[in-house]
Amino acid sequence: MSGIYLDKKIFKVIVKNAPLVSIDLIIEHNNKFLLGLRRNKPAKNFYFVPGGRVLKGETLKEAFSRISFNEIGISLEFERAKFLGVYEHFYIESIFGEDISTHYIVLAYHIILSEEEAKKISLNNQHSKYKWFSIKDILKNSKVHKYTKNYFINIP
Repeated sequence: MSGIYLDKKIFKVIVKNAPLVSIDLIIEHNNKFLLGLRRNKPAKNFYFVPGGRVLKGETLKEAFSRISFNEIGISLEFERAKFLGVYEHFYIESIFGEDISTHYIVLAYHIILSEEEAKKISLNNQHSKYKWFSIKDILKNSKVHKYTKNYFINIP
């Protein structure tokens, strides 16, 4: 079963009135982690891990594959990822502007890329650039969003 994208008007009502379920990808290669500089609200102009929301009718496995493909151009296998936990993200703004807040329930997954996969990463329209960071650099960089930093405080 594949997910359903909602009409923009319906999605706006949902963002205004309910939490969204999303998957964040903590992508590692050579002891560094991939972050993208976000173009859109929320978290615009901050480095953030790739991720996206789960669509109605979509399994977590399907969502993981779709989100990884949409975010980095590679359809990653859900079974390879390690579940890191559930996180909550609260933003005072949304993609619809500053009069609507956003609440995410986030399922965080850690996955290690092969050399071949790391070379295939491509930019999407959500990010102006990607960059590989060490955990130390993530935690001290003021351009890395606080919600992204939270993943790396206790990462194995």
